[in-house]
Amino acid sequence: MTKQNKAYKFRLYPTDEQALTIRKTFGCVRFVYNKMLAERKETYELLKDDKEELKKVKHPTPAKYKSEFEWLKEVDSLALANAQLNLDKAYKAFFRGNSKFPKFKRKRNKQRYTTNVVNGNIQLLDGYIKLPKLKMVKMKQHRAIPTEYAIKSCAVSMTASGKYYISILTEYEKEIESKKIENVVGLDFVMDGLFVDSEGKKANYPKFYRQFLAKLASEQRKLSRKKKGSSNWNKQRIRVAKIQEKIANQRKNFLHHKSKELVSNYDAVIIEDLDMKGMSQALKFGKSVADNGWGMFTSFLTYKLNEQGKKLVKIDKWFPSSKTCSDCGNTQPMPMNLRTYVCLCGLHLDRDVNAALNIKKEGIRLLAIA
Repeated sequence: MTKQNKAYKFRLYPTDEQALTIRKTFGCVRFVYNKMLAERKETYELLKDDKEELKKVKHPTPAKYKSEFEWLKEVDSLALANAQLNLDKAYKAFFRGNSKFPKFKRKRNKQRYTTNVVNGNIQLLDGYIKLPKLKMVKMKQHRAIPTEYAIKSCAVSMTASGKYYISILTEYEKEIESKKIENVVGLDFVMDGLFVDSEGKKANYPKFYRQFLAKLASEQRKLSRKKKGSSNWNKQRIRVAKIQEKIANQRKNFLHHKSKELVSNYDAVIIEDLDMKGMSQALKFGKSVADNGWGMFTSFLTYKLNEQGKKLVKIDKWFPSSKTCSDCGNTQPMPMNLRTYVCLCGLHLDRDVNAALNIKKEGIRLLAIA
């Protein structure tokens, strides 16, 4: 039996007093993070040429600031401790060369804090959740968490429109048996509709962002004409945020359903290991790539396949899937304006379906040698 993790996200409906405490916690977490980062940055600038000495330095903890800033005692201490852990993680990633030096958090960044389970301080109780410093908070629990799943931590967040959510991280034991791979599908990413599979089926992504583009632009223009910080500006800011959240929620819902459908029907899914950031920066592709949500889609696919002992295979992004004939293996140039692959061997096929067939074949080859 191996330990697995699964997160459940629910909407919170805090009272005015609880909402105030939550927002205070956001602020305190941001304040402590920035304080600790400022001290680390100062130390790093002094000792960056002496790495051995830099390793010996003891970094500040949230407890250091509580005597000077008494209001830090009003919020969940575990939330502050997690701010330190997050900074430690970012700092170590920088020294490993995996990321840039940590940046200071700003108020407009995502409002979020994490707390952990200690001595029963977090409990689910019939439409409510008990949280440190907040006591019982009303929650819309639209699906049950199995009783054998142990709660490990909770992340409380607030959207730009002022809605509160909680993500409950659980841990459980499960023996995942690898499924025998029989049904395999290849997916070719397309700007217009997310993907085409090796059986010729299209995802038909509805382009939620494009649907709301005119309305969003109109509401953003209204926002730009209002005095920043005023009551009317804030009301309009919330209107814009609600449209953006609706688009994001529709996209996420579609991608969840589409990934679940694939996982239910196939034992292995083959995709290309694409550089989405590079594609989004390409001429005229930015909005299309962002609207599709391919990165989110592949994340959903990954964990859903893993839960069932199935496989997600990524082939090299330079693999010539579009240029290769899926029938005879011949290669030829395929500029973007050519939508049909025509080969001397007689193949006459939609270029995306042809590419998906090649992706499937290459994935099967990789599975065979794995």
